[in-house]
Amino acid sequence: MNGMQIAVAGGAEATREEYKTAYAVGRLIAESGAVLVCGGLGGVMEAACRGAKEHGGTTIGIISGTGDGNPYLGIVIRTGLGHGRNVLVAQSGDALIAVGGSYGTLSEIAIALKIRCPVFGLSTWDIEGVVPCTSPEDAVKQALVAAGTCTAARSGR
Repeated sequence: MNGMQIAVAGGAEATREEYKTAYAVGRLIAESGAVLVCGGLGGVMEAACRGAKEHGGTTIGIISGTGDGNPYLGIVIRTGLGHGRNVLVAQSGDALIAVGGSYGTLSEIAIALKIRCPVFGLSTWDIEGVVPCTSPEDAVKQALVAAGTCTAARSGR
């Protein structure tokens, strides 16, 4: 592991294209040695975790309730906070990649931007501060570069 944590945000329900995209994002995060952090439920979150887990990555799900989350989570953090857990997901990432999504994804994007966490988007909200990306490779590459800067700043390097 390289010490970086990449948060992945997206809907609990995903289209076929979003699922495929999120799976690739998860795979690329795992292959980089970074840890994947997400909301731990279905849809985009499950696809990203599956991609990471099937390629040897570490996955952390910060779930809204008290259940087990999706089957591809390596670590489950049960918050019982409902949507409040979105703050924890955004705060836990050194960068955030958003794939599709609705208002829950928008809240994670907004929180990340508020705390100056870099946000990279794949077919998601077109708002100021979100860097639009052309592919999972583009998003993960940019997120890793930004996360490296963020991780160094947090550790005082």
